[in-house]
Amino acid sequence: MADTKKTAKKADVVKTIDELRAELATKQQDLNDSRRSHKAGELVNPRVLGQIRKEIARLHTAIHAAELKEEQ
Repeated sequence: MADTKKTAKKADVVKTIDELRAELATKQQDLNDSRRSHKAGELVNPRVLGQIRKEIARLHTAIHAAELKEEQ
């Protein structure tokens, strides 16, 4: 049977919490701009919306993990 155990990927570059928050703010602004474009009918690829939402969720997870690591 195949091994279904998932392992975390190792990061090439470790970012600080401030860098992650800055990137999060940028992604949230990108999402707002993409939503505005989609409503106006100007967005060529609407799948971008889902990709950006997933990236935002990943950033939230990374920030939370970094904060927990910092507490310990």
